[in-house]
Parts: sequence; C-alpha cells; structure tokens
Amino acid sequence: MENTLTSRLSAAALTAFGLGADPELRTATRPEFGHFQTNLPLRLAKPLGEPPRALGERLVDALDVADLCLPPVLAGAGFVNLTLRPETLARTVTGYAAHAHLGVDRPSVPQRIVVDYSSPNVAKQMHVGHLRSTVIGDALVRVLEFAGHEVLRRNHVGDWGTPFGMLLEHLDEIGFPAEPDLAALDEAYRAARRRFDEEAGFADRARRRVVDLQGGDAATRVLWERVVTVSAEAFSATYGRLGVRLQPADVVGESHYQDRLQRTVDDLDGLGLLRVSEGALCAFPPGLPPMVLRKSDGGFGYDATDVTALRHRVAVDGADRLVYVVDARQSLHFDQVFALARAAGWLPDAVQAEHVAFGTVLGADGRPFKTRDGGTVPLGVLLDEAEQRAGSRDVGIGAVKYADLSSGLGRDYVFDLGRMVGTDGDTGPYLQYAHARLATLLARAGGVPGPVTVLEHPAELRVAFVLTRFPGVVLEVARTLEPHRLCGYLHDLAVAVSGFYEACPVLRAEEPSRSSRLALCAAARRTLATGLDLLGIAAPDAM
Repeated sequence: MENTLTSRLSAAALTAFGLGADPELRTATRPEFGHFQTNLPLRLAKPLGEPPRALGERLVDALDVADLCLPPVLAGAGFVNLTLRPETLARTVTGYAAHAHLGVDRPSVPQRIVVDYSSPNVAKQMHVGHLRSTVIGDALVRVLEFAGHEVLRRNHVGDWGTPFGMLLEHLDEIGFPAEPDLAALDEAYRAARRRFDEEAGFADRARRRVVDLQGGDAATRVLWERVVTVSAEAFSATYGRLGVRLQPADVVGESHYQDRLQRTVDDLDGLGLLRVSEGALCAFPPGLPPMVLRKSDGGFGYDATDVTALRHRVAVDGADRLVYVVDARQSLHFDQVFALARAAGWLPDAVQAEHVAFGTVLGADGRPFKTRDGGTVPLGVLLDEAEQRAGSRDVGIGAVKYADLSSGLGRDYVFDLGRMVGTDGDTGPYLQYAHARLATLLARAGGVPGPVTVLEHPAELRVAFVLTRFPGVVLEVARTLEPHRLCGYLHDLAVAVSGFYEACPVLRAEEPSRSSRLALCAAARRTLATGLDLLGIAAPDAM
C-alpha cells in the first residue's frame, strides 16, 4: 500500500514538475489512522524557484489516487495529505488474507543466498555469545525464504587447527570420557589448555598431533571424528530446543576446506596478490591491515580458510549473495576477506557480500555477560532459566529470541530475563499473548470468517492499515537484513489489536460489523502467527 502510493506520487511528480522517480521522495505515515503526508512541494520549492503552495496545487492536480484515497488535501505551507479509503483498506486486507504469502509477491528472478551463521566450536559448549548468531541467522533465513529466495545454510563450525592438537593429545593420554558429552569435552579442552601452558613437553606433543591430524594419521583421525560426532549431536539438540532449522547437512566446517587451502594460496600468489613478510605469505588489501594466508611454519589460518570458503560458495554453490552473521568484532576481518576476494576476481561485482555484524550480550553490570568467576555462561543454563521463569518452553524460548532480535543488530543489550518474560511492553510473550487471544476469540466464534467489508471505527482502521504494511516490512527485512524491523512491526500490530479489543465488540456486534470484525481478527491472527514464525518464535493458541 505504501509502495503503491509512493509510486503514484513519483508519477505525479513527473507529470507536474518534469521529475522522474526521485530517490528522496518519501511519505511520512501515521499508521493508526491510515493517513499519508508528503512534503515534496516544500523540498522542491527552492530548486524549482516557486512557492511551495503553488507546487502543492500542481501536485494535487496531477495525483491520480482516487481508487486508493479520498481527495488529496493541501495543508499548511505546502503539505499534501492523503487518507486511504476504508473500502480500499478492507479490500486490501481481504486480498492479503487470501494470499498464500500474505501479499508478499515472489521475485521473478530469485537469488541464491548463502547464509553463514551459528558456527560454534567443536568440543566447546555453546554459550550466550553463540545465541545471537544462531537466532539472527535463523530469522534471516526464514525471511529470505519467505520472500522467495533460495537459501543455503552454512554452519561454519570450528573443527580444525592448533586447539585440536592439544585436545586430541590430552584425550589420547588420559582416555576418552566414559560418558562423553559436550560438557566433558569442554572440561577436557580446558585441562589440555592448562597442560599446554604449564606442562613441559606437552606443547611439543600437541603440535606433533596437529601434524598427525593434518597428515591423515588414522588413529588421530578416529579420535577427532569421535570428538566431532559428540559435539554435533549436542549442537543439534540445542538447535532443536531453540527451534532453529539448522541440520547436520548444513555443517560445513573449517575442515571441509583444508585440502583447498594450498591451491588458494598458490592462485593468489600467481595473481601477484601475495608477498613474503617475515617468512609468511601475506596479502595487503588497500587501506587495510595485512592478511596472513600462510604462516612462516607452513600452516594456514582463518584468513586462508575464509577466503577459500567464499571462493567455493561463489564458484561451486553459485551464490548471488553472501551473508555472514558474525559478531561485530570480526568486521575488519570480513572487510579484508571481501577486499582480497574481489581483487582476485573470486567475488564478482554482481555478487553481494554482507557482514551482518551484531553487538554484545551484556550482564546487569553493563559488561559482557559472564559467570561470577568470569567464565562464559553455557547457553543451556540460560534457556533452562528462561523456561522456568516463563513456565513454558515456547514462551521462555520466544522471550529470549525476541529480546535478541528486537534490540537491533549493532546494539549491545542487557540479558534481563525478568523483563524478557513479561507479558507487557515490547516483549515476545506480549506478542504471543496477542496471538493466543485472537485464536481464542476465533475458536469461540466458530466457522470460517468471510471478507472484511466494514471499517468504520478508528480502531478498526488502524488494525487494517497495519496489516497492509506486512509485505513491505518483510521485503525490507530481506533487503536490509535487519530483523528488528519485523519485531517493531509485530509489536505495532499487537498494540493495534489491543486497542481494537477495547474499542470494538466482536462477538456481540451486529451484522455486518460482526462478520467483518471476525475477518479482521482472522487476518491479524494469521499475520501475527506468520511474523512470529519468521522470527523463529512459536505462536501458541492459549497462554
């Protein structure tokens, strides 16, 4: 609806002022009443050298929106106000409610999008730091798929490198845990780290174990595979608990690219993009710090792995768009990777590469969330407490997810379970309750609602107008990769529905208002349920 009006305004500006589609053309909206306002005449007054009122009159004369709006009104120094016709809103809501994707049209040429997210480390428990990448990535995958694109999930787990030399050597010497789980492996890793730092001779044995692993030593490989299997099972259990769609087949860890790293380095060297610095082969992207592709000891680091992974995703996976959901501390790293890949020709201009950088989860003291002794907090512990506080898995998990997604990507936020599980304010449970209330009302009414036909009360108009914004919001999130925009929209809808309940009887209303209001409630319920699902949050029918 908003996009339609904007395009009509662009066409009118072309007719009235000889201007094409102006990228600065915007409409400011007051969604509670379905009003739009444009200040285009004021902004064009100086460049066109005419009074804004005169320009406003020309714009009003050129506007052709009778099928959408009441007659445009020129106000003030040069504002043009438009009010949607109630019958237009009713028709649009009814059409969206009958549409398979609530009015979201599929693109004629879908993109193939690779989304890299979650990425825990093998042999370590997932903690609150993994929460954001996992939850944000899952929401973006859901939105992009709903918008009609083909999405390839990539869980780039840390399953290779020097840390595994320490862990595998330690496990080989003390034995594999009798009851292996991720907590036991995590503790074994910590013990190995201490031995590496403190025990004479252990560091050398750990380094030799890395060589054995990379060289394909059979016994070392079997031990490594046991560690990976235990870790993968634990990760899958956590994803299932969170309602995240990552599957074992989506795991493409660091180890997947190891046999391609030497080729990457050789090809970059052949392109003249590497030079030796202190025995290491390094790249020097313009304006950025150098990258170490191959270390002086012949080993490869994260730079080589990530460039190789990007190259594979474009050349083999056929990606049109690459999305990396990784915390903001890695921003410089991805700037380097993208710059080097573009210089090598492995990241063509036609392929988008985006780092979805997110902030830190803070404790009540405003510092990064830690245990009392300064350690990381296992994610399972947080989820246990959230479910206990909320009295329900769906509500507890939904509360945690919504708090994370609604805070905005670049912002740090305080992990406050008391606020998160509240049913008032901008929280997940508030949206879930709004959905449950609608579901209960519709169940009491029975039958299948017909079309929305009557919109008279301002509260009805407000709900209807918010419903018409849904397609635009979904496509905006797909474009910007900012899920908090969808959170804000769903909160607007829940608030509008609450105001509608207070102002407009439904089951006791006379016809045709009763049937029309039930249809409006059904459209709102489906939109809330769909929007929550796009965030990966359950929409319960009762609370």
